[in-house]
Amino acid sequence: MRLLLISDTHIPKRAKDLPARVWAEVGAADAVIHAGDWVDVAMLDALAARARQLIGVYGNNDGPALRRRLPEVAYAEFGGLRFAVVHETGPTRGREERCAARFPNVDVLVFGHSHIPWDSTAPNGPRLLNPGSPTDRRREPHPTYMTVDLADRGITAVTLHPLPG
Repeated sequence: MRLLLISDTHIPKRAKDLPARVWAEVGAADAVIHAGDWVDVAMLDALAARARQLIGVYGNNDGPALRRRLPEVAYAEFGGLRFAVVHETGPTRGREERCAARFPNVDVLVFGHSHIPWDSTAPNGPRLLNPGSPTDRRREPHPTYMTVDLADRGITAVTLHPLPG
């Protein structure tokens, strides 16, 4: 099973559309997880139309129309692993401990907000993944997205993909 993780797309504020490579991944993925800051309902509708399965949450830049359609926290199970998705996890310092306490029954937590890719595991807690942003790199060298490959009730690969820009 292959998951596509994206966040902080900020379309159409930061870009007119997702990069072509990301759209290709949408078509290839078994599920797409978006960790918030869509900005416009049109992106939600476009992803929902093209993804086999879409899990998403709203972010701090998402207005009432998106908040009516998306939860603050989403839960799903993929490949026998329990996933949670949330936009914000707070400051870097203490993140693992804070997330382990907030999400005690989760194997993987996908989050966004910072536009900074992240991959760590909380002691006795979930693996924390932030795919960065495919459209707004901020202080990072490249815009990014992530893929997660699952098999035999486990993660076989987490890949951060840099994009031009």
